[in-house]
Amino acid sequence: MASFKSKLGLSVAKNNSLVCVGLDPVLSKLPASVASQAEPLLFFNRAIIDATADLVCAFKPNCAFYESIGARGIEQLQKTCDYILKNYPNVPVILDGKRADIGTTNEHYARFVFDYLKADAITVHPYFGGEALKPFLSRQDKGIIILCRTSNPGATEFQDLKVGGEELYKVVARNVAERWNSNNNCLLVVAATYPRELASVRAIVGDEMVILVPGVGAQGGDLRKTLEAGLNSKKEGLIISSSREIIFASTGDDFAKVARQKTIELRDKIKGGSE
Repeated sequence: MASFKSKLGLSVAKNNSLVCVGLDPVLSKLPASVASQAEPLLFFNRAIIDATADLVCAFKPNCAFYESIGARGIEQLQKTCDYILKNYPNVPVILDGKRADIGTTNEHYARFVFDYLKADAITVHPYFGGEALKPFLSRQDKGIIILCRTSNPGATEFQDLKVGGEELYKVVARNVAERWNSNNNCLLVVAATYPRELASVRAIVGDEMVILVPGVGAQGGDLRKTLEAGLNSKKEGLIISSSREIIFASTGDDFAKVARQKTIELRDKIKGGSE
């Protein structure tokens, strides 16, 4: 079985893209023709996936948008993951779940994400430490994406605290790169809203580690500064995630067509900014 890292690399190369589309459907924002479907989230996702699968390096559904409507939502999340695996097997699925707990609980989280949903990667919290994350880190073929510097305004409350003279987010980055990545399956989350911090993290982790970058678009991250700060020496090494700016670019029946155009625009901006 191909590892997440190799699958991602092939997807980046094939689609010439660093764009990740977030599959975060909100029932109240869906066109009436979609909301009336028996499985509206799945119907919406399929249309977005079909319209953008040749333009992205990954898809990233966020659990919360499915869990919020209960069992029906979880079922549509599972069917979304299945749809991508069956129809676009070369495009990896990142589950944005931000999971973390003690090791025994993480075992069950890992089974849900990797065995039931069959996702290729998961976002996790570092707060419990590397020992607790072993059920994730031991999945050698999966991507374990650790939160490092997040996009929310309150991120500074803890992430900028000094630990041994160094900001906590830098300590996280260093631990992930030097201690947790023995299976070469770790990535980091660093937001586009903090390009200076992104540059610091890139300097710590070096060229090889991939960084997932949310915050471009609706959250106001500067794409040019993000690319300057985060790209590695090969002009790669980033997954640029965008959700609302793409999937809700139109609230009409042309939503998938418009989403495709927005994805093309973002992909081309990234290509232009990295040359």
